[in-house]
Amino acid sequence: MAEIELRNVDKHFGPVHVIRDVGLTVKDKEFVVFLGPSGCGKTTTLRAIAGLEDIDSGDILIDGKPVQTLRAAERDVAFVFQNYALYPHLTVYENMAFPLRAVRMNRAEIDTTVRSVAGSLGINHLLKRRPSALSGGDMQRVAIGRSLVRRPKGILLDEPIGSLDAKLRETMRVELKRLHVENGSTSVYVTHDQVEAMALADRIVVMHEGILQQLGTPADVYEYPANMFVAQFVGSPVMNMKTADIREAAGRVQVGLDGTAVAFDFPAELAGKLSAANVQKDKLMLGVRPEGVLISRDAKDGYVQLVAGIIEPLGSHDIVDLKVGDGILRARTKSAFVSASGQKVWARIDPGQAHFFDVTSGISLGVRF
Repeated sequence: MAEIELRNVDKHFGPVHVIRDVGLTVKDKEFVVFLGPSGCGKTTTLRAIAGLEDIDSGDILIDGKPVQTLRAAERDVAFVFQNYALYPHLTVYENMAFPLRAVRMNRAEIDTTVRSVAGSLGINHLLKRRPSALSGGDMQRVAIGRSLVRRPKGILLDEPIGSLDAKLRETMRVELKRLHVENGSTSVYVTHDQVEAMALADRIVVMHEGILQQLGTPADVYEYPANMFVAQFVGSPVMNMKTADIREAAGRVQVGLDGTAVAFDFPAELAGKLSAANVQKDKLMLGVRPEGVLISRDAKDGYVQLVAGIIEPLGSHDIVDLKVGDGILRARTKSAFVSASGQKVWARIDPGQAHFFDVTSGISLGVRF
């Protein structure tokens, strides 16, 4: 397998700057996921690694060797497309054997390799069928198998399960992770689905408008977002974002939300931490995920009375909208903890799960408790 490195990679499509000075290293045998909305540059970056797109500047290295001037066939990486790209007139066996025949491998080795990979994918019973007789999940397995047979240095996957139904996507996520572990492959995977990214990745690359926003483990990206974009793109439901004003009185520090009378107690050292971050107190945004909004049915010290709005029952838990002025603060509760819309409850924000961002730059201030 191989290490893949991008150094200051830039790419334009006419006046559109698609990739902006992207630099990162995918370690040997690592599973890295590029995550971002449509048009953010993630697929173009993947295609640039594969040699399917030229770059305007920068370097792409595989095993320490620059490859940006090499043709796709010379880079020893495999590409799995979203639309499978199988040859409809060939059987599953012939589709998987095609790349091996292209490099003139002998017949016995081809047969052994194809059947071994088909066995690991659980598709040995499909080898005589043509793509038209396969389900979407089986076609994707064949497409992945065709990439695995020649043991490439890296496997590049462009939203390979995006067109499958929800249940099959879940199954294929498990299969992809298992195959990665068993084959010890260096894998780069593109998706806009944060669930896929969190489930599959050793590290996630979050992209937006061609810029690498954050690179880190799923836990790091979720728990320590670098900016407001990452905070709201990763996580479902999205992180609550409220303009915050710091209120200090009688030795207490409170954070008011959206200019309303609703304010929550925070540790007294918050004011000092914000001053150390050198940010204007009227340029603050408070971010907190729904699980960081704690709800009680009874009045408690430090809790503020609010009224429940819409309740989304999701089986294992509910998402409850709490009315804050003209806006809402979303909270995660146990199933049926809040019985109906309009019910009065008491809520507080867990300071340990609160994030503060600079409104102007969107960057996290790193103020945590």
